[in-house]
Amino acid sequence: MKELKTIPTFKDEAEESVFWDKHDVNDYFDMSSAKKVRFSNLKKTTKSISLRLPVDMIEELKVKANAMDVPYQSYIKMILNSALKTA
Repeated sequence: MKELKTIPTFKDEAEESVFWDKHDVNDYFDMSSAKKVRFSNLKKTTKSISLRLPVDMIEELKVKANAMDVPYQSYIKMILNSALKTA
């Protein structure tokens, strides 16, 4: 096993960021003992899109979303997510 380097003390996050941009994490941590983790509570990054839908379809989506007490755009995301999981 190789000798690991000691991580320096940083005065702020910016200095630490510059350090890690120039150094390999493998020189400072034993990555063979690293474990995968999930940050399930993090909000996903979103991107706005423009999507043209027939007016009657939008109205139907709004009615169904209202029945579920969710915003219609959230309802559309729920439908898309479900469709992607079953595709």
